[in-house]
Amino acid sequence: MKENTGYGDIMELTEKFTFNPKEGIDNPALVISDDTAPAPGLEVRLCVLKRKEGESFGFHLRIERGCRGHVIRQVEPWGLAERAGLRDGDRLLEVNENFVDELEHIQVAQKIQVGGPQLCLLVLGGDEYDQAVSEGLDLRALARGQRGQDCARPRLCHITRDPGTGMGFSIVTVEGEKGKYSVSTVAGGPAERAGVRRGDHLVWINGAIASELTQSAINKMVKRCGNHLTVLVIDSESERSYARRRMPILPAMAGAHNLPHCPLRLHLQQGPDGYGFLLRQEKSASGRIDHRLREIDSGSPAELVGMQDGDALLAVNGEVVESMEHDDIVHRIRQSGQQVTLTVIHAQGRNFFTQLGLSPLLYHVHEKEQTNTTVPSAGSPKEEQADLPCPRLCVFERGPTGFGFHLGCFEQEPGTFIGQVAEGGPGQNAGLFQGDVVVEVNGQNVEEEFLEDVVLMVKEGGRSLSMLVVDRPGYKRLKQTGTPITPSLIPHFIKDEKTTDVSVM
Repeated sequence: MKENTGYGDIMELTEKFTFNPKEGIDNPALVISDDTAPAPGLEVRLCVLKRKEGESFGFHLRIERGCRGHVIRQVEPWGLAERAGLRDGDRLLEVNENFVDELEHIQVAQKIQVGGPQLCLLVLGGDEYDQAVSEGLDLRALARGQRGQDCARPRLCHITRDPGTGMGFSIVTVEGEKGKYSVSTVAGGPAERAGVRRGDHLVWINGAIASELTQSAINKMVKRCGNHLTVLVIDSESERSYARRRMPILPAMAGAHNLPHCPLRLHLQQGPDGYGFLLRQEKSASGRIDHRLREIDSGSPAELVGMQDGDALLAVNGEVVESMEHDDIVHRIRQSGQQVTLTVIHAQGRNFFTQLGLSPLLYHVHEKEQTNTTVPSAGSPKEEQADLPCPRLCVFERGPTGFGFHLGCFEQEPGTFIGQVAEGGPGQNAGLFQGDVVVEVNGQNVEEEFLEDVVLMVKEGGRSLSMLVVDRPGYKRLKQTGTPITPSLIPHFIKDEKTTDVSVM
């Protein structure tokens, strides 16, 4: 089953050419932006596209020789893209409020492909883009200035019911505004711990748009949700910014808080007998076609990186493959040679995101790498230690908006993990990944500390922060072996006595 994604030629390299207006119909651009121009002569344009099932967005995205940036080409006359204001030669700055100018082309293509039927693109005209680059302007600041300083991202929050306090929030209608709902939270309750703030406006609940529901329908959804509920919320000031720009608030724009079942990126090195798994195309009970990983061989490279029977394959070497045919996916894996990177999600996670109507690739992918291709054998303590998972020491400075990550906690027990990592922030640049278990903060072990105490330690540390973390599967394995988790497990750990920096080679 091949899906028409609405863009094409993702990695096509073409000679730069000049658009001939005689070959198409020029349509006045729909400009949706703040009143204040970010720079003289530069018009940043917000183009909002919404397609129906099976419909194309009506443009191609390319990289071109001798041409910087991600280029919009082949805008279909009278198509969705043209009606929304896209022009041939435009350069793409943001996709659903995610800055993409510095990303690899395949990453930008993936953001478009998994974003759903609605797409919000921030663009500059080709000549204006070249002018901005030649003048050394900060394109990220240019894009950020379009939405204003006080506009914050919406938050996608996964709430787990507490036996004592329930979900820890209530929903009330906003007086005088039909279809708008405000959230009131219990201090320290499950909703607040999941990232919901008092006074937030409810945008979306378990896949349903809140403005299309009555108060009674929302209350029923909350009662019937069982032990878990996922909501999209935003503060009222930011909501006004979106309304002013006539821009929808989409899950694809949100930062994820406490979201479970995130995808895994597995790096496999081929062994003597291959990778050790089978790929099968299967039809789920709902009729959805999935590509499932089956028959994981014991001791194979696939088993060693944490692949599980029934995992759904989402991407191969960063390329989304969900809508591809089975033979095409097999061909891409074989083309990889002796190593391949597979993005997968466990069966439970696949069902979770399907019920929400979201692609799991929208959210941060947890990295897991294991290059061993044989089962570790019994040996000396040094040999056994060499086969253990490797923690990471992440050292970084506070940026203008903080350290660039959020902390999450385990329900009613000590232990803290990285719940969200801001794209391009200090945390991501230092090597943090969503789901990492926090072992030490500034040299102090926090495995038995509660979230509030860990947050306080981070704040008291000032502008510098050092965190020892390990991915969750690795943490469980180290605990099973009884191995203390310290920086000494990091290969070539070197500490400079004069500074707080460390080198991890």
